[in-house]
Amino acid sequence: MAILVSKKVTKRFGGLEAVSKVDLEIREHSIYSIIGPNGAGKTTFFNCVTGFYTPEEGEILFKGRNITGLSTDRVTRLGISRTYQNIRLFKNMTTVENILVGMHPHLKSGLLGGIFRDRRTREEEKAAVEEASRLLTFINLKGKGDLLAKNLPYGEQRRLEIGRALGSKPSLLLLDEPTAGMNPSETQDMVSFIRRLRDELGITVLLIEHQMRVVMSISEQISVLDFGVKIAEGTPQEIQKNPHVVEAYLGRGAASGLGQALTAD
Repeated sequence: MAILVSKKVTKRFGGLEAVSKVDLEIREHSIYSIIGPNGAGKTTFFNCVTGFYTPEEGEILFKGRNITGLSTDRVTRLGISRTYQNIRLFKNMTTVENILVGMHPHLKSGLLGGIFRDRRTREEEKAAVEEASRLLTFINLKGKGDLLAKNLPYGEQRRLEIGRALGSKPSLLLLDEPTAGMNPSETQDMVSFIRRLRDELGITVLLIEHQMRVVMSISEQISVLDFGVKIAEGTPQEIQKNPHVVEAYLGRGAASGLGQALTAD
């Protein structure tokens, strides 16, 4: 079954079509990648899915429900979460506090509960801290709940950002360049971690990534955007042989070498 479907999604900024009539179908429990040169419209598409932008045309369906134009908080509550190209942690908060922020959309205690500290509020807070600790263990940060986020190594900050996204209990997780800035060892750890998200938690992963070795090793399906248009879709093997992708990455007239280009770091 498809968990996310986009139909002719188009987003314009003035006279520029950043995303143009993009059709995608993401199968549940899959790892699906969107690739393309810089400026191809990948992050803009993410922003349309998560409610930061409203497309001028087309529609986006999540589990069969039209979510086009919904606010970011409503999209999150429905089960879609994301990370960003640049890490956006609350760096002066502890790791467990960052996770708790991600859990906020599903917490029920309101202002009065927070002021009067009734039993229901205390019980919910206790359960939230226990769940946050469990997530810290899952992202390999057990025992670091009291550390400030800014004091974590870079790779652990990346995992913490994903942990915060997991706090909202997503069934679809959008990862925007999760291996950006990582060394080879950290990159391999992240690849294994992304597989665990799907295999152990049952989460569908939609990935933007520039390291083609990562994309080709982890993806089941890939779509390629160029100037906002989807120019190819298929398995990693099909994408490596697609002449339109060769041209997008290597320029007009390039006849060979895509396999090497797409598997190089």
